[in-house]
Amino acid sequence: MQWTDRIRQVKIVLVVAAVVIAVASLVVSHFLVSDLSKEERNKMETWAQALHTLNNANENTDLSLVLSVLQGNNTIPVVVVDSTGMVMDYRNVEISADNRKDSLSLLEKEANRMYRSGRFVKIILTDDPHADYQLVCYDESNLLKRLATYPYVQLGIVFIFVVVAIFALLSSKKAEQNKVWVGLSKETAHQLGTPISSLIAWIEILHENYPGDDMIPEMEKDVKRLELIADRFSKIGSLPEPQPSSLNSVISNVVDYIDRRTSSAVLMTVNMPNHDVVVRINASLFEWVIENLCKNAVDAMEGKGKIWISVIEDGYDVAIEVADNGKGIRHKDLKSVFKPGFTTKKRGWGLGLSLAKRIVEEYHKGRIYVKESEIGIGTTFRIELKR
Repeated sequence: MQWTDRIRQVKIVLVVAAVVIAVASLVVSHFLVSDLSKEERNKMETWAQALHTLNNANENTDLSLVLSVLQGNNTIPVVVVDSTGMVMDYRNVEISADNRKDSLSLLEKEANRMYRSGRFVKIILTDDPHADYQLVCYDESNLLKRLATYPYVQLGIVFIFVVVAIFALLSSKKAEQNKVWVGLSKETAHQLGTPISSLIAWIEILHENYPGDDMIPEMEKDVKRLELIADRFSKIGSLPEPQPSSLNSVISNVVDYIDRRTSSAVLMTVNMPNHDVVVRINASLFEWVIENLCKNAVDAMEGKGKIWISVIEDGYDVAIEVADNGKGIRHKDLKSVFKPGFTTKKRGWGLGLSLAKRIVEEYHKGRIYVKESEIGIGTTFRIELKR
């Protein structure tokens, strides 16, 4: 099973598990909070009944049980007000005020808030239902409030766990890809080394036997080209050191190489400042990036068209744009062009742009992207670098 499929499955499992935990936690907490809320309501009704008994007590009334009930409430905030809204008593309510008048004002506001939320018990002081009454206004206990917020805290913890787990999986995937890149690059450079050495030896023999042959210098150029490719692979397999280099020279080398290997129907135009544009790059690898973009442009034009290469300075930033008038890229493919394996060619591995992105963004801390593309008009790639 491929890494991508495994990670996708694990992410789905993690998300589903998080949703199940969240829903279960919310449902259980909802029923628990509802039951506790009803229990607190029953306690307040009992407390109000005890207060009513105390108000109507005489010298023969046994108040031991009544006082036990009234004094037993140490968790639920209570404010008792009369029919005019005047505060008669309160328990478990924290008031911060400088004088009694301010305290009473704050208690009245608390009582009104409790009343509006529907948490109150009405006490009729006499047998006449139209006579004076008192309201026992109460609020949720701290325990009930904490319990109500608990599932949201739990959801936050589950969410953080899922994010960390997915991040760890993606990091593991990236590390695995890096190992594959490094291993493949080193092995390719190693495998190219032996035949290149043999070709160099054969060219020396040809020089001795056929000193005036015009074909030998061309063969030398091709062998040097192979040496350059092997050098690039060896640098991809390690961490290359960027050096101050002339961007003008890098682009000129690429244009000369592409010009010699494409038909005269491909016209290349270069727009660069007259002075040297010096940036910290690995010249060999960066030539590879520009080459790749130019070769893709040639393929997109099917061997006939125009390529524009522009170097743009913007303060401490430098941008390189490679544009063509080829067939363009479909809008739905724009986000996939830099993914390994993506290609629109009949023959190709789909690694060129992926490798270019790796060289620009990981080795040079720059940025490469499709600036614009339109079907039948062309495509513009843009590279942005810091000096």
